[in-house]
Amino acid sequence: MEKVPGWIERLLLPKLNEITGEIKAIHTRIGGVEKEVAGLRREMMTKFESVDVKFELADAKVESLRNEMISRFEAVDSRLDSLEAKLPVMAKMAELEARLAELEKKVTA
Repeated sequence: MEKVPGWIERLLLPKLNEITGEIKAIHTRIGGVEKEVAGLRREMMTKFESVDVKFELADAKVESLRNEMISRFEAVDSRLDSLEAKLPVMAKMAELEARLAELEKKVTA
């Protein structure tokens, strides 16, 4: 190749140096944006992890409440079963009381 004429070199070299400087500045700005995005990502991940913990705590509370309610319903079922078992006895007692009242009437008459 032939040598580049001096006047072209004098015209292009400052522009090339200027463009090189601008490219370096753009790279620096991109690096800063990448760091900022990485920081935001870390912050968001921390917040999501915090929300996950809160949901886990809420799930545990709901499960505990569910178990407590099941226990209480089982206790109520047990009491109802006990009452149902007593109902025939109470009906027989009422029948016996009615018979006794009849016998008392016959005896006093």
